[in-house]
Order: sequence, then C-alpha cells, then structure tokens
Amino acid sequence: MALSISAVVLLAIIVVLLVRKSGLKGGHAFVCVLLGFYLASSSVAPTITELTSNVAGMIGDIQF
Repeated sequence: MALSISAVVLLAIIVVLLVRKSGLKGGHAFVCVLLGFYLASSSVAPTITELTSNVAGMIGDIQF
C-alpha cells in the first residue's frame, strides 16, 4: 500500500511540474486524470498493476 501512495504522490508532483513549467494546460491534466480513473476500472487494470509492481520491484532490487 505504501508503494501506491508513493506513486500517487510522485505522479501528482510530475503533473504539477508539467502544468507549471512545460505548458500543460489544466484541462489536459484533468483529461489525464479521467483516463486514469477509466483505466483503473477497465479489464486492463490488473495488467497495469502487475507491470507497475514488477518495475518497482526491479528498481528496488538495484544495488548502489
């Protein structure tokens, strides 16, 4: 659960930075948020969740 909260915070920060610095319009950001909600309730959601977990696991296994 901590991973999903961290991902949400990270993605929110990225969206805020894109709105402020890269010229992303607020309406575009809103459409992206709606797309995320629709993806979360679609049949693709388990695949996206598994992919995200696998990528996070690979990043976590990197030794510095």
